[in-house]
Amino acid sequence: MLDEAQRRRDLFPVLRVLADEDPRPGRFLVLGSASPELTGLASESLAGRATTLELGGFRLSDVGADAMDRLWLRGGLPRSYLARDERVSQAWRDEYIATFLERDLANLGIRVPAATMRRFWSMLANFHGQLWSGAELARSLREAGDRGETN
Repeated sequence: MLDEAQRRRDLFPVLRVLADEDPRPGRFLVLGSASPELTGLASESLAGRATTLELGGFRLSDVGADAMDRLWLRGGLPRSYLARDERVSQAWRDEYIATFLERDLANLGIRVPAATMRRFWSMLANFHGQLWSGAELARSLREAGDRGETN
């Protein structure tokens, strides 16, 4: 089992050789981000040798209707949903978001400062369920940046 495979691009040509030497299925479990570069590399170097499986979070059908409020509040990612209490769940979500904004988006080629993206997400959340204006959001982001706000 290999985790965080997106950090080791050199891994896929080696796996191709190993898969060709012994073609039995299921010998490797490779986990990692679905970044476009990694997905393209895996499909190119492991074509016909690999299956991609996208894993989502828990769904209502997984946890049952009686857990709908918990799923809505904590989300479907296992560490957040299964946390022992709300404080631990919130701390995990905060760390997940920070990692996503600071590292994962950059790895996907999105070059927006994490603080700006966090402000953008917060602004979008405030428009939930109503009409929104992209121009208004852009103006607010620009004004917040001009004031030096980081959150």
